[in-house]
Amino acid sequence: MNGLELARRYYLEVGRPMLEAEYAEYMPRIAAGLAGEGSECLGYDDAISRDHDFGPGFCLWLNAEDFSAIGKRLQASYEALPAEFGGFPARNTSARGGGRVGVMEISAFYGYFIGSEQPPASLTRWLRLPEEKLAAAVSGEVFSDPSGEFSSIREALLQYYPEDVRVKKIAARAAVMAQSGQYNYARCMQRGDDAAACIALGEFLKSAMSMIYLLNRRYAPYYKWMFRGLSGLERVKAARPLLGELSRLGSQEEAWRKPYPAGFNPYVNIRDRKVELIEEICALTAEELRRQGLTDSRDDFLEAHTWEIMKRIRDPEIRGRHVLEG
Repeated sequence: MNGLELARRYYLEVGRPMLEAEYAEYMPRIAAGLAGEGSECLGYDDAISRDHDFGPGFCLWLNAEDFSAIGKRLQASYEALPAEFGGFPARNTSARGGGRVGVMEISAFYGYFIGSEQPPASLTRWLRLPEEKLAAAVSGEVFSDPSGEFSSIREALLQYYPEDVRVKKIAARAAVMAQSGQYNYARCMQRGDDAAACIALGEFLKSAMSMIYLLNRRYAPYYKWMFRGLSGLERVKAARPLLGELSRLGSQEEAWRKPYPAGFNPYVNIRDRKVELIEEICALTAEELRRQGLTDSRDDFLEAHTWEIMKRIRDPEIRGRHVLEG
């Protein structure tokens, strides 16, 4: 049983009967579920992830008035529920994982991830919100929400970024992919600076994965789960095994041994398998950018596509921001 299923059963079999017995008049306004931080909210929990912040638990979300009236009392009732359930021991809460389950005010829950504008009221605010925070805010599952107050914010966030913001972020990712992968990785290898090459490759991997989420209109989760989450995305799915191979490859130092052969291209050194993979991933990305009408360029270098993408932004303020912002 994964964490989300455990939370659902714990609520239905233990939590809801308590609410019906002790808080019946408030139940039409109490939302219940499991969302926020943690691998179980993404459905990615496994035996390894159960070493902290795992076990029976769920969230109860109340509006401000009800939280003021019964929040402390309801939290005490929640803490009095059986700690063990379904053969699982009590939740092993860590110092950093406290507050992920229990009674919460709706505005405070969303405020932790996106601030006081729920949903964001401006394109600038949308642009500045970290993707992983938005992914956490809409993660998991709502088991019950009779009033719809909690779910209304969730549904607004699930509509995804406004299009100008999505396009701006895509332009930024294209710029970083070109700079870190297609340009700086090779420069670092030419210098024999393996550490800098690794950093460049890491920047490329993270930006390429973020790009795929943006092209699929899905928020990218916390970096630890970015690659795992690609398996559920349809667009640019051919890039996933390439990204996996790129992450597993060892040093390509031999490919950069001097003297270089005739016709050697220091930026597209096909003797280096990492360079080949970077170019293949960028080509797949450019193909999807064209499919979505975000570029007309046929250039192999994503830097050329960046400026084509920026032209598609309608809002002058967002279009006028630095290309790397977002």
